[in-house]
Amino acid sequence: MAELKLAVRLDAIPIDTRRPGGLKKALIAAAALRVDAVELCARQTVRPSELSDTGVRQLRKMLDDLNLRVAAIRFQTRRGYDNPSDLERRVDATKQALSFAYRLGAPVVVNQIGRVQPMPQTDGDEETPQALSPEMQQLQLVLDDLGRYGARVGAVLAAETGSESGPDLESMLRLSDQAFIAAALNPGQLIINRFDVDEAIAALGNRIHLVCAVDGVLDFAAGRGLMVPLGQGTADFPNLLGRLEDLPYRGPFVVGRGDMPDESAMAEIADGISYLRSL
Repeated sequence: MAELKLAVRLDAIPIDTRRPGGLKKALIAAAALRVDAVELCARQTVRPSELSDTGVRQLRKMLDDLNLRVAAIRFQTRRGYDNPSDLERRVDATKQALSFAYRLGAPVVVNQIGRVQPMPQTDGDEETPQALSPEMQQLQLVLDDLGRYGARVGAVLAAETGSESGPDLESMLRLSDQAFIAAALNPGQLIINRFDVDEAIAALGNRIHLVCAVDGVLDFAAGRGLMVPLGQGTADFPNLLGRLEDLPYRGPFVVGRGDMPDESAMAEIADGISYLRSL
C-alpha cells in the first residue's frame, strides 16, 4: 500500500488553543509527531467568525513553517440537519465552515449530519424520496444545499459514519444527483453502534474522503460500546487498509478522538501513529 497520509486531530492534543500562544503550541506538538497534516476544530480550536484575512494568512504561514497542512475542518453541530430547531443558523454556520476550509486549503469539512432513517423501498427495490419521512426530506434538502455550496467554494462536506449503517448513509447521500456529499469513515463509531465496518466501506466506496482512525469495542457486560486506543479494539485495521487500497483511497487517516483523557492523550496519539505506520 502507498505510504499513509497521517494527520492529528488537534483538539485531541491537551493544550488549550484558546489561550494566547496555545494554537501555536498545539501545532508544534503535532509537528513533533511527524505527521503530514492536522484536523482543526472550527468550534473549539479556530472559529471562522473570529479569524480575519490577516489571521488566516498568519495561520497558513505557521502551518507552512511547521511543514503541516490542514487535512480537514471539523465542524460538529449540536444537532443534525434533520432537526428543525435553529436549522437555518446551523446551515449558515456550516457554509461558513466550508468557506473557511477553502481559505485554509482544506478539502473537507467533517460533521455528523443527523440520524439517517432506513430508506423506504419500492417494489423495484429502489429508494423513493417521496416516501421519506418529513425529517429525511428536510435532511435531503439541506444536504443538496450544502453540497451545491461546497462545490461553489471548493470544499466538500463529509458525513461522519456511526449513527446509522454504511448502506443507510450511502442511500441517503445518493438521493440527489445534483450535489455531492462525501463520507468520513469512523470505524470506532460504527463498532460501538453495532454496525459493520466492511459493509460501510463497500457501500460508501469512493465517497470516503477521510478516515477517522478510531477503534472501538463492545462491552457486553456494561451493555455499551467504548472507544479504545488504536489496535486495542475490534476494528481490523490491516483488513481496513486493504479494503481502502482497493477503492483506491488516497486520503488522510486522522488520529485522535474527542473524548481522550488529557493525562494519556499524547501517548495514545503517538502510539496510534506508530501502530498505523507499522501496518
